[in-house]
Amino acid sequence: MSKRIHVVPHGSGWATRREGAARVGSTHNTQADATQAARGTAVRERGEVIIHRPDGRIRDANSYGNDPFPPKG
Repeated sequence: MSKRIHVVPHGSGWATRREGAARVGSTHNTQADATQAARGTAVRERGEVIIHRPDGRIRDANSYGNDPFPPKG
């Protein structure tokens, strides 16, 4: 299963959804609550959180664990 967790708009609120999953993992009233839930799972599983805007475009992404593209320098 993918370690990427997306924070996506869902109905009148927000949800967390693993990449490739057909169903959402959890639903939340605010984007902040959904992001916090996704971050907790990503830290535990050393994964990545991808936060979307209300229109579905990607707003931000954070890795928690081994970064495949560490900063140079």
